[in-house]
Amino acid sequence: MIVGIGVDLVDVPRFEQQLARTPRLLARLFAPAERLLKPRSLAARYAAKEALIKALGGSDGVYWTDIEVTPEPSGRPAFTLSGETAATVSARGITALHLSMSHDAALATAYVIAEAHTVATEPAREDPA
Repeated sequence: MIVGIGVDLVDVPRFEQQLARTPRLLARLFAPAERLLKPRSLAARYAAKEALIKALGGSDGVYWTDIEVTPEPSGRPAFTLSGETAATVSARGITALHLSMSHDAALATAYVIAEAHTVATEPAREDPA
């Protein structure tokens, strides 16, 4: 069952300017392996992290550097969560996260769907009395 959807759009040149103005953002927003990427790829990952927070319904218990966007063997992007963020996502009953990212020209975008399994319950029965 889908329990959350998030989308985010980032202006790549503006994002690059922000990183240039505030170099500390790189360490605050990205996992060590992500910090080596080009700015347009960082912008898409920033959008992915923002979209994830929206899909989760807020940022309580979520830390930017606990969220890493990593490629699956097929090349499809996926989240690798660690620390308190992984615990928070698990505690919310989320069992799957789906991520789509794209960047073209001056824009980067990401879309996230959060899923949780539901527990089947028996339908309520009327009391025959």
